[in-house]
Amino acid sequence: MRRFLQAVASERVKMGRLSVWLLLSVSPLLAALIGLLSNLDSPQPIDDSKWIALFGVMGTLHAVFMLPVLAGILAAWVCRYEHVGGGWKQLLALPVKRTTVYAAKLAVIVGLLGCGQLLLLLAITLVGSLKGITDPFPWSAVLPKLAGGWLACFPIAALQLGASLGWSSFGIPLALNVALTVPNLLILNSAAIAPFYLWAQPFLAMAPVQLSHDALTLPLLESMLITGIVSFVLFAGGGLTYFVRKDISG
Repeated sequence: MRRFLQAVASERVKMGRLSVWLLLSVSPLLAALIGLLSNLDSPQPIDDSKWIALFGVMGTLHAVFMLPVLAGILAAWVCRYEHVGGGWKQLLALPVKRTTVYAAKLAVIVGLLGCGQLLLLLAITLVGSLKGITDPFPWSAVLPKLAGGWLACFPIAALQLGASLGWSSFGIPLALNVALTVPNLLILNSAAIAPFYLWAQPFLAMAPVQLSHDALTLPLLESMLITGIVSFVLFAGGGLTYFVRKDISG
């Protein structure tokens, strides 16, 4: 455990504090702008909750596009240092197991994705206050949605980490992730495909009641659990196996 925590701390330092927080702030800032410009009185929210309506307005772009893309950027970022100047040889020459290095990188990615969800929550509360919403904040409704969106990114993070470990180029894994995220705009309209498409999972997990559509009438929790858990195990296990067996030549 001590080695793992040291590896996590090392990964965190290599990413750079200011750069990471600027990156994590992009989506909440865009969401805040959308929230400030939105009209929460028309149409009237189904459950009469302006907080839930604001969460839906601000969370849609974040969940459909920004959150899956962020997972890919972070995965490429945690590997960029080692891909330059023989960094892998230097890292693996240290008395640390490859499994520890892999686990630390994955933990940093999912941890930062969680921070991004918290920043979105902060943005929602600030925008709601600026718009004069005085109702009690629906913590019991919003927090599970944010947690669900975070957990739904785990398989994407594992897949992108494996891709980033395999490709030294920063752009190739990122372009792959963006290419798989963009179809969300169409796939989310399909009740047959959306619950099983990894890049659609964050939106399905975060969608408030008034944004429900055909894809959300399925046994969503069951399909997401099956898709998410199986995908995460396969991608994390495959990525770890590849990394452990990979011949590091530079």
